[in-house]
Amino acid sequence: MVQLSQPAVRERLSFTRSLSPRYRDAALFIVLASLFGGSFVAIKTGLRELPPLLFAGLRFDLAAVVLLAYVAMKFPRSAWLPRTRGDMLAIAAAAVFLVLLNNGLLFLGQETTTPAAASVMYGLNPILAPVFAWWLLGERLSRLGAIGIGVALGGVVLIVQPSPLTFTDGSAMGQLLVLAAAAAVALGSVVLRHVEPRMDSVPLTAWGMATGAVLLHVASLAVGEAQQSVVSISPVTIVSLVAVAIPSTAVAYAIYFGLIERVGPVRANLVAYVVPVFAALIGWLLLGAIVSLWTAVGFLVVVAGFMLIERDTIRSEYCRLRRHLRDEATPDAVPPCDD
Repeated sequence: MVQLSQPAVRERLSFTRSLSPRYRDAALFIVLASLFGGSFVAIKTGLRELPPLLFAGLRFDLAAVVLLAYVAMKFPRSAWLPRTRGDMLAIAAAAVFLVLLNNGLLFLGQETTTPAAASVMYGLNPILAPVFAWWLLGERLSRLGAIGIGVALGGVVLIVQPSPLTFTDGSAMGQLLVLAAAAAVALGSVVLRHVEPRMDSVPLTAWGMATGAVLLHVASLAVGEAQQSVVSISPVTIVSLVAVAIPSTAVAYAIYFGLIERVGPVRANLVAYVVPVFAALIGWLLLGAIVSLWTAVGFLVVVAGFMLIERDTIRSEYCRLRRHLRDEATPDAVPPCDD
């Protein structure tokens, strides 16, 4: 049995402590993409019987109730009540940008534009996030990082396969609404970091959803949507509403806000590139929709974009893993990386 030196033991313990959070966030990123991707089937079903803003409001009604109940049970009172100016501003930013504007504009835009055009427009939010991060947080992407974002967006385009006919079929106003929704997500995620809330991300998510739900219902009434349509919805629509409200909203938004807090808005918003992949795969599993060759190629392009953006993190993890394996086998070997 190999005996490790004290420095090697400390390095191994350090590796173990830092390994879990890093891979935890990577796993949560994949879970988040699958939840957001799977929501498209439920949303499409619900919009057959419910107007868009009312449907979005009901979605967040259920999600807020579930998440607030969880917060009340699992968090001490001092943790789930907002106490600082930053907490209040963060709740307002989440409600206005990530709930009201994001969902309201997206749902309204999808009524008058095609899903392909909407997906391309909405996929621009990770590109907009670095612009807002530079403006509010002073963060900058390297040249290769910017190229990586462009490559990843190219993968989304390959998956969606937009054509001139795709864009001319939809209303220009609908496309602008979806683009505005993407800008709202990008700006809102950066504002959350800028105001520096002290609340845990889960209570913050719950209060943001509750406040945003109220705003969505006010907007629904203001535009004259038929509120009585809720009374006559079918069991299928009820199931779709519950499905999109609990896993794809209550759970997904808690994960999303937590990732913004830990890895930053630019990286968190890159989930928009992976969502179309999961939407295509889940559509194939549940609806029998065929996954084309372009979907597989687009996914590989998205991965290539991620590798460009996160090249330093990938190299660091590679070196860390090699060092860990080296310490177990030959603790006196020369380090494999200069990091």
